[in-house]
Amino acid sequence: MKHKPKPKGSVLAALDIGSSKIACFIARVVDDEGHFEILGIGHQAAVGIKNGAVVDLAAAESSIRRTVHAAENMAAASMKGFPLREVVINVSGVHARSHRFDVDVQVMGHEVTDNDVRRALAKAQDQTLKEDRELIHTIPAGYTIDGHNSIREPRGMYGQAMEVDIHLVTGDRGALRNVATCIERSHLDIAALCVDSYAAGLASLVEDEMDLGCTVIDMGGGVSSVAVFQGGSMIFCDAVPVGGQHVTSDIARGLTTSIADAERLKTLYGSAMAAGTDENEVIDVPQIGENDHPHPHHVPRSLLVGIIQPRLEEILELIRARLDDSGLGSAVGRRVVLTGGASQIPGLRDLGQLVLDKQVRLGRPIISMSGLAEAVSGPAFATTAGLLSYISTRTDEIPSEIMAQVEPGTMWARTRHWLRENW
Repeated sequence: MKHKPKPKGSVLAALDIGSSKIACFIARVVDDEGHFEILGIGHQAAVGIKNGAVVDLAAAESSIRRTVHAAENMAAASMKGFPLREVVINVSGVHARSHRFDVDVQVMGHEVTDNDVRRALAKAQDQTLKEDRELIHTIPAGYTIDGHNSIREPRGMYGQAMEVDIHLVTGDRGALRNVATCIERSHLDIAALCVDSYAAGLASLVEDEMDLGCTVIDMGGGVSSVAVFQGGSMIFCDAVPVGGQHVTSDIARGLTTSIADAERLKTLYGSAMAAGTDENEVIDVPQIGENDHPHPHHVPRSLLVGIIQPRLEEILELIRARLDDSGLGSAVGRRVVLTGGASQIPGLRDLGQLVLDKQVRLGRPIISMSGLAEAVSGPAFATTAGLLSYISTRTDEIPSEIMAQVEPGTMWARTRHWLRENW
């Protein structure tokens, strides 16, 4: 299905609220193909967020406010003094749940229109309304007209009945309300929500990977999220509440060093796979409380790798189990793209191929963005970049937009515009 991008000149803002960092990109659409010019960037360590959930409202709000303020200051000249009002934000995969529906719509021999598709999507949304869940995505994954399946774009075709395979993603309402409260206290409105692994996939996958079948694993600080793509659409998402921060904690405990020093050791010397030279290479591990380092504490690098590898194996095995449970483990090809900040550990690609038994590559943002500094163009910022792509080209998957555009007079037009009311 061809998605229509935002018009040229539109200013968009993406806010990626992670467990280890918060990042904000402000961008302008520069052409009709959906290419961006980055106007402002802000990012800093996340405070008040743990394992994808807000644990301290005041601290999280302060982190968000400072991040957005930094991006606004950088973009001030381009925005001519207008403050930022709306942002698209990520939803941690641990709060998201996938649902699949097949919905029938009678076309009665007429040409299939936009409104026929929206009627099907609205019908599916109506079936999932629950008090404790919030609709995040309504994604048409495939169409069947009069028994003819595998139709990618039904608009303009003729038939009696159309069946739509729809992937709905819902989020935990309590967790989303906590994030929304932080956003509102920062004097911002939420334009849309997007699951983080979906955004990471939009930023880092090439078109053939989306079409033929590919699994995206977005490895963050506190959560590792998964999105499965096929036929150009996301057809499944899930997450495990383990990430790079757990690796750091393991190092800190195993080597009795501070969290900050454990993170530095992981970055400088860490690896997901053991090498023959690790036993002979010695690293200095600062001990907790010994700031002046009177007695150097040397350990072989193999000890560090021996702590890192089991945790990364655990994350990959948990993800493999989730994919197997979904029934999609072997159904969507053998391609995996690893992205996110925790994916940058050397050797993780090779370990991923061993554990998942699939072809693995490392992903970074490949969508067209000018003005993006090298420091923020790596895998750690794939979700932030993908949020811009989502709000630019996929607003037709936003539940409130679907409900608002269903033609008046149909029974679905009277369904509550509940998402719009909540946000």
